[in-house]
Amino acid sequence: MSFPFKSLAGALILLAETFTFHDIKAQPGNPSAGRRFIQDSLRAYVERGRRLWNIPGLAVAVVKDGQVVVSQGFGTRAADGQGGPVDGNTLFMMASNSKLFTGTALAQLEQEGKLKLDDRVRKYLPGYRLYDSASSQLVSIRDVLGHKLGLKTFQGDFTFWNSTLSRAEIVEKMRLLKPAYPFRQDYGYCNSGFVTAGQIIAAVSGGQPWESWVQARLLTPLGMTNTFPLPDGIAQRPNVALPYSDAFGPLSRLPFDELHNMGPAAGLVSCTNDLTHWLQFQLDSGKYNKNRILPWATLHRTREANTLISADKSPLFPIHFRTYGLGIFSADYNGRQVYWHTGGADGFVTNVCFVPEENLGLTVLTNQDNQSFFEALRYQILDAYLGVPYVDRSRQLWLSAQAGRADERRRLAALAARAARKAKPARPLTAYAGTYQNPVYGTITVAPQGRQLLVHFGHHPNLTATLDYLDGDTFRLTYSNAAYGIFAAPFTVEKGQVKTLEVRVSEGIEQDPYLFSKE
Repeated sequence: MSFPFKSLAGALILLAETFTFHDIKAQPGNPSAGRRFIQDSLRAYVERGRRLWNIPGLAVAVVKDGQVVVSQGFGTRAADGQGGPVDGNTLFMMASNSKLFTGTALAQLEQEGKLKLDDRVRKYLPGYRLYDSASSQLVSIRDVLGHKLGLKTFQGDFTFWNSTLSRAEIVEKMRLLKPAYPFRQDYGYCNSGFVTAGQIIAAVSGGQPWESWVQARLLTPLGMTNTFPLPDGIAQRPNVALPYSDAFGPLSRLPFDELHNMGPAAGLVSCTNDLTHWLQFQLDSGKYNKNRILPWATLHRTREANTLISADKSPLFPIHFRTYGLGIFSADYNGRQVYWHTGGADGFVTNVCFVPEENLGLTVLTNQDNQSFFEALRYQILDAYLGVPYVDRSRQLWLSAQAGRADERRRLAALAARAARKAKPARPLTAYAGTYQNPVYGTITVAPQGRQLLVHFGHHPNLTATLDYLDGDTFRLTYSNAAYGIFAAPFTVEKGQVKTLEVRVSEGIEQDPYLFSKE
């Protein structure tokens, strides 16, 4: 998930403070440095980061040499503090950290002889189609898990995310997504590919849906009793972090994402106490509490490089390559092979990471989606345990983000200034009203509401947007769900007739705009 940027205000806090690392000498694979960071510096580092990045609540866990070093919460579940403190059992939406559960399921089904990862998808989903016939014929299970279908990152997600579409309907609509790149050539992060993978699990498991397989074969054997494969009913659970964002204004509460249909890509809900079980399972070659849960060959299969993402040296971190396996990223980090994934739901960003060579695993869960501290903390813990000379990763990522944050503030201020003029629309609001169609999304409707226009989205009954006139035939579009953003929305007019409306959403949902044509 990508993030718009917020203000510089907190930078002064960080720059005014000096973080000390208790004089630990960075040495290769220095576990004592890691322990000292956790014991002596973690709380101060996290609390400073929470203030800087405006994060209500956060939980972190570290597993080392088979033992849980820490599983702890910081801050509160609600921004006003009324929800109580975050602890090791506080639930967060894990979003794309669900993908390794899906990849593990398919690797195990291959181990059991029920499929092969290089089988074509049509063997199990006969009607499956991508945009062109050649790709439709060739696409394999490995391809849909490897983000190499030729699509742009998040392409189609405005249509799918939080929508009423079923998993089968999402898979059906993939044939309408026009690829930006040649098939199998470029990496483009594809949530609907993992929805397809979930449908294959059901097809080869006698109709058992993805969530049932994950519950029976992973969550229950691992004793993850406070983890749920789907977020259904999350708002009613007693110890849950509430979602927040300050991407498009002051920190505001967001609605919980409704991701039943996206379960195999993004459905999981969990807590740090349970995720320590998952980390121990990953670090003990498929065992938990000395009991074999899955064969080592299954875990190894998920980690094999499937897609090359980058072979360029990172300007910030000791990383030279990045690959993607079956729901898990891999990279070198100061000479070790590190596996990780991040997850971004509206109001939540999280990560899960493990380093088998050091018998080290960690996870960071947060309930504010417009920040990179969740990754800064992951890198800080890796640095401590892997002997990387100290750099304040929170400060580093904060300062590198400031140009983008300033650009975003200017963009929003310019839209607000244009709307504040309260100019008279170029034509009556009724001229813009009507039903509009997009071949991928489907139908939206636009209707006058006082001095504004109101947009209803056919597949998102809980989402609306207001259109405030700016100038020409352009309006400012503001969504009822703040996570979707604020954008200019131009209509096109030909011979006095309104023809189209361009609709954009936050780049964390989908990067390109949708063009809707008036019926």
